[in-house]
Amino acid sequence: MTKIPQNRVTRGRKLGMLAVEQAARGASTRLAMIGRSEHAREVLAQRSTLEAAEQVVDVLGAMKGAAMKLGQMFSVLDLELVPESHRERFRTKLAKLQDQAPELPFSAMREVLEAEYGSLSTVFRDFDEEPIAAASIGQVYRAVLHDGRAVAVKVQYPGVEKAIRSDLRNLALFSKVGTTMWPALAGGALVEEVRRNLESELDYRREAHTQHQVASHYRRHPFIVVPDSVLERCGDRVLVTELLDAKPFSHMKTLADADRDHIGELIYRFYVGSLLERGEFCGDPHPGNILLTSDGRVGFIDFGLYNRMAPADLEFERQVGRVASERRTKDLHDLLMGRGIIDPDVQIDPEECMEYVWSAAAWHLADEELTITPEMATSAMVSAVDPRVARFRGMRHQMLPPEHVFSRRVDFLTFGVLGQLLVTNNWHRIAREWVYGEPPYTDIGRTLAAYAPG
Repeated sequence: MTKIPQNRVTRGRKLGMLAVEQAARGASTRLAMIGRSEHAREVLAQRSTLEAAEQVVDVLGAMKGAAMKLGQMFSVLDLELVPESHRERFRTKLAKLQDQAPELPFSAMREVLEAEYGSLSTVFRDFDEEPIAAASIGQVYRAVLHDGRAVAVKVQYPGVEKAIRSDLRNLALFSKVGTTMWPALAGGALVEEVRRNLESELDYRREAHTQHQVASHYRRHPFIVVPDSVLERCGDRVLVTELLDAKPFSHMKTLADADRDHIGELIYRFYVGSLLERGEFCGDPHPGNILLTSDGRVGFIDFGLYNRMAPADLEFERQVGRVASERRTKDLHDLLMGRGIIDPDVQIDPEECMEYVWSAAAWHLADEELTITPEMATSAMVSAVDPRVARFRGMRHQMLPPEHVFSRRVDFLTFGVLGQLLVTNNWHRIAREWVYGEPPYTDIGRTLAAYAPG
């Protein structure tokens, strides 16, 4: 690949064709289900979901920018009951969204670098032209500054800003794709979340300052490291950060159970804990952003999607966690109704509300030790948003406010990442530190209780 499609019509045509095909597939599946047994409906649903997800990955993965960012949401999930004959093919497709192979030659990326710096030699002593990673809007290179510091240099794809602007003008087509597969997301909250955050992700200077703030918070952390940005070397389309001496997520998956459990708790604390404790969080939990450093700490990178939640919204998240974990059915229904999440024109039984929330979030709600699997994570997401889950037909009409869509994305994708590691813990007991203000439950938690941020 040497060029990113930028034209709105061209990109819109691809998405429009995808939307039409998704709608046709959904309609044929619903018709085929008429008069079938429950088991037959499940099998058809599995096939439909597999085919739909494969096509979404193919189309969105071939595009960069906003379209690919939507596609990456699939990258940490496996379908629970996909036939074994199809699983490897599907996982291969998803892997393309986790660790995209570099596609643009350095000659194209050099133009962006020289537009920022002039000659590369004025800033870098050495610059490796082979990329070490590729993201949705840029490629990453290894370099050395004149003062001897090893750095990672993230460079935006030439033309990607125009491509994203084109995608953002085609949001209606994104919405058609999403609501065809997941009517629970109708109303545009997901699309609005993507629009707002993709625009901010283009701003590398903003990301540099965010990463510097997060790195400062974790500077003396005993278990987690965030590489600092080199602010004076960052530009509009080039982000320079410290380079971590680290191994990828694929290496973590090969470790012993105890080591994976240790890493899993740190991932949970970084993505979910920072949300529930401080109301700020990184919105991109996926394997490519998690590293294991040479000193055994877990490193986190990529802060283009970083959100802060208002105190009232954060307290609502905690309240839902408390009443759901305590099985206070009426209180949960009243909370969701009061927040406008439940459509007042749709009669929804309070028990359905409770079971719906548990189907999606039982891993933090159940007070028991739990090993997370890929199938478990996918089942939770399918239960939350898939129109073919019969037992939650009323909750398909929920209207999740935009301010909570981003936190739900973090929740589901963190669950998916942990499922890939096959980690075990009592996640509910860990969460009680932030939801109930209780003392730490784990050794890591007790160590962190004495940790002073910054």
